[in-house]
Amino acid sequence: MNDYRVDDLDRRIIEKLGRDARVSNRQIAAELEVAEGTIRTRIKRLQTHRLIEFAVVKDFRLAGSTTPVMLGIHADPAKIDTIAKQLADMAEINCVIIPLGRYSIIAVGLFNSVETINEMILTRIRSLEGVRRVETSIAINYTKYETGVARITKGD
Repeated sequence: MNDYRVDDLDRRIIEKLGRDARVSNRQIAAELEVAEGTIRTRIKRLQTHRLIEFAVVKDFRLAGSTTPVMLGIHADPAKIDTIAKQLADMAEINCVIIPLGRYSIIAVGLFNSVETINEMILTRIRSLEGVRRVETSIAINYTKYETGVARITKGD
């Protein structure tokens, strides 16, 4: 279990890095009015405790015809966690959520065609034990899309 406690300075550093991970320690230090060494030490500690990591976040809109799709999945209650883990292991799926509300599981993925979506639902998702029904929503327009976040995964 991670025993490191994130404080206000850590949160402000994370917020700055979340906006631009390429920002220099010197610039963060100047903006937060602390020593550059403090920023360097804090970032290293956050990385060591696996509270932050740096990754390239691809803007799918630049990838051509890739379309985000939300899958609302109705599942047997006893199988929800197992199904969620199986979905998370699928390369096409970028996000798996167990919500309160209409669906047992919400999964979001990026697909190149309706045929690809259909094939995945019919052959890989509906065949998972405990899946009752899958509802699909395909994005047709974006009011807001921020690329300043990366994959969030549960720690070990």
